[in-house]
Amino acid sequence: CQNCVQSVTSALKSVPGVRAVQVSLQDKRAIVAADPAQAGAARLAAAVVAAGFQASTASGGAGRQDRNP
Repeated sequence: CQNCVQSVTSALKSVPGVRAVQVSLQDKRAIVAADPAQAGAARLAAAVVAAGFQASTASGGAGRQDRNP
């Protein structure tokens, strides 16, 4: 539901260092652009769990940094 998307998005955006969040319930995934020194995978997952949802990190996703060419 849209309220769930908003709740997860707000929880993730409340973590210091988070710059952008994209949540997809259909894919059961959130894509987060963040400073890994401030917003590590464990901290992000904890924020989602605190909001009342389940969370896990994607294999190989922790600390991944995408760069624009």
